[in-house]
Amino acid sequence: MKKETPLNIEDLKRMANNQNSWRERLSAVNELKEYDCQQSRDILARLAIHDIVFTVKEAAFMATQALGVTKGGQPIYLGKKPKGNLVDGINKKLTRVRDSLPDGYSLDDFKAAFQKLYPAAYDAYEGDKKGQFDKWLSNVIPSLPKKK
Repeated sequence: MKKETPLNIEDLKRMANNQNSWRERLSAVNELKEYDCQQSRDILARLAIHDIVFTVKEAAFMATQALGVTKGGQPIYLGKKPKGNLVDGINKKLTRVRDSLPDGYSLDDFKAAFQKLYPAAYDAYEGDKKGQFDKWLSNVIPSLPKKK
């Protein structure tokens, strides 16, 4: 571990703040954990406490533990992976996506429209569901309110 600020700290901050790419946030965590400086500690603590994608949150938590980071003098806790909806109003958003598509759309059409209309929500669910994302969408779409 290096006791210095990374030369590309501004890029790492931008990556850590990118709500449209959990992979980019995870990559930032993996790079920031190699540096023991106040900026990397602050970014990692924020992600460990607030990130919506549990994979990123968990990686940031592990990094804060290794660095001995605390929040207000108290240790940071990971807690359990939350159940339920990650994004408020997700069913309304998915209904809008479905209603924007012509009849006979494919799952790939739906995913493309979802990503275009709601990139942050798409990213959150795609990151949370990992390999089960398509299956989750296939289960949720039929349960959405009927078209008017």
